[in-house]
Amino acid sequence: MSRHVAIVTDSTAYLPPQTMERHAITAVPLTVVIGDRALEEGTEISARSLAEALQKRRSVTTSRPAPEVFAAAYRAAAEGGAQGIVSLHLSGEFSGTYDAAVLAAKDAPVPVRVVDTRMVGMALGFCALAAAEVVEAGGSLDEAVAAAEKRAAGTSAFFYVDTLEYLRRGGRIGAAQALLGSALAVKPLLELDGGRIELREKVRTASKAIARLEEIAVERAGNGPVDVAVHHLSAPERAAALAERLRERLTAVEDLQVTEVGAVIGAHTGPGLLAVVVSPR
Repeated sequence: MSRHVAIVTDSTAYLPPQTMERHAITAVPLTVVIGDRALEEGTEISARSLAEALQKRRSVTTSRPAPEVFAAAYRAAAEGGAQGIVSLHLSGEFSGTYDAAVLAAKDAPVPVRVVDTRMVGMALGFCALAAAEVVEAGGSLDEAVAAAEKRAAGTSAFFYVDTLEYLRRGGRIGAAQALLGSALAVKPLLELDGGRIELREKVRTASKAIARLEEIAVERAGNGPVDVAVHHLSAPERAAALAERLRERLTAVEDLQVTEVGAVIGAHTGPGLLAVVVSPR
């Protein structure tokens, strides 16, 4: 579908394929490296394969897309009729993806506005959808960027992990906090804050942590119109149960999605992840 402004994001937005097709959103894939094999997220490695590799304690790392991959995506958008491009990406605190997009944008055939949303997962996905909706209504490049930035500013993401070990290995959270969590046998509740992963609370058991995650999401959602996503890795029953409780408690949910995260985020959180993204409209 030809649009005057194209929306590009990356594979960590975890938007459903049908949603991306409906809104003409392109996702540039990040890479997961297992042992000596480099695999594109979304096409060459599944969340299940990633979880199995982690459980077997295989070496797992992630890497950004090359600038050339972004350049190809920008060329394709321009050739498809786009006169401008909004390129929205996961937090620069987690990945060099934003930097790669900026490099590619310098030589793009049409103007490209690259945005570090400071988000990840559907927190990023909702930003892309906000920009797409503006474009579909005839909005300009600047208006689409503004909509994405406004959505990012209002969006919150909270999550539970069974262990901080995977985040520690990937350098995404301080080793001291990982040691403290292990020593006290607590279950951590984390949040995105300023594009970084921060410890929000420590709870004694997994069941109490998940109950607290639900309460935090309800408090954050308030009474206004809101989009919600529940993410998980290898925990579909847990995620479905949480989503059902949120549907019952939130009176103004416009969109509630349950999705398993992909290999890139899963590599840093490990199996058992449960997350809630709350994005007021």
